[in-house]
Amino acid sequence: MKAIVAHSAKDLRIEEHPDAEPGEGEVGLAVAAGGICGSDLHYYQHGGFGAVRLKQPMILGHEVSARVAKIGPGVTGLEVGQLVSVSPSRPCRTCRYCQQGLHNQCLNMRFYGSAMPFPHIQGAFREALVADAVQCVPADGLSAGEAAMAEPLAVALHATRRAGDLLGKRVLVTGCGPIGVLSILAARRAGASEIVAVDLMDFTLDLAKAAGADRTINSREEPEALAAYSADKGTFDVLYECSGAVAALTAGIGALRPRGVIVQLGLGGDMSLPMMAITAKELDLRGSFRFHEEFAIGVGLMRKGLIDVKPLITHTIALPDARAAFDLAADRGRAMKVQIAFDPTLPSSSLQH
Repeated sequence: MKAIVAHSAKDLRIEEHPDAEPGEGEVGLAVAAGGICGSDLHYYQHGGFGAVRLKQPMILGHEVSARVAKIGPGVTGLEVGQLVSVSPSRPCRTCRYCQQGLHNQCLNMRFYGSAMPFPHIQGAFREALVADAVQCVPADGLSAGEAAMAEPLAVALHATRRAGDLLGKRVLVTGCGPIGVLSILAARRAGASEIVAVDLMDFTLDLAKAAGADRTINSREEPEALAAYSADKGTFDVLYECSGAVAALTAGIGALRPRGVIVQLGLGGDMSLPMMAITAKELDLRGSFRFHEEFAIGVGLMRKGLIDVKPLITHTIALPDARAAFDLAADRGRAMKVQIAFDPTLPSSSLQH
């Protein structure tokens, strides 16, 4: 079977890898669609991010849907041919954090397509994949593309849980890539009364508006637009910081009311924080990292029609054009979520789009 393998920065190859048979509690999957994430782009463009570097060839990808091809011994609740969303999160379930219910903080996490440990955890961008049955959430009624959006949606849902009560709250979202726009969908579903979205690109802001943002601000064209929200110590109850940019975080803090909540999702590296403002306004700074039970919750919300991710899937590119798909995914002026079609029967977008 073919797999998408990163060897180093800008060295992306489609290689043949051996198939494997499912064992006890496992299923064999035919991967259908896979979404290119920001971490995939970092491995492709730079060979890693921060201190995390590629030290050996690694199969990329962790946002995938698949059809069940084989069922291993002891597996129930799944059927051959069934479409599933595949969670990339494989906690050990035995370490102290797993025992506390903090599976996303597992000490022995095996998260698809991660160079954090060595040897690296190989990813899911391959035609055939063997996974634990518990990773597979039935996605009946969804398209393969929608089912592959379960992972980034779970990230936004976990952040929304970290934000706390949102009913009637005023929310600011800085950074309108896929996670930012999905956070808008999640915050609205959680009861936010007003959502303002900030980004540098009209293309992404248009999608944020379509997702339910009440107002969008292009901070490149209106660099002082958030200043109006800073009057009388601030306006917003919650900030979803999805850009990882210190300028966005600083401006957002200025617009938060006293005792507001900052949820930091963007992973742009270490930042210098305006600690005096955080202290004086008694703000809560909360990190948000990955997810666990939110994965299945997200699939359920999509299946019920309560969250619509289809507008975020701007391109679907056939596997042989994977490198071009990665280049397109890096262009925030043209693409939101670029997915790779591992199933050749899925309709593909033109690369000239």
